[in-house]
Amino acid sequence: MTAHRHLHWRKSSYSVGEGQCVEVAASDGRVRLRESDDPGTVVTTVPAVLAAFVRSAKAGALNV
Repeated sequence: MTAHRHLHWRKSSYSVGEGQCVEVAASDGRVRLRESDDPGTVVTTVPAVLAAFVRSAKAGALNV
């Protein structure tokens, strides 16, 4: 977690109240995502991959 402390984390506008919120930070051409309840676990990706994931989710491609 120490390596990610310097980042400016923002909470999703869809998050309501405390807990179970997605937070995002961008730096050095990378996007980092974490769960507010578990800030030590960070997923790092690049904007193009995150955009493709979001498009797939919106299109229902990830529904099982």
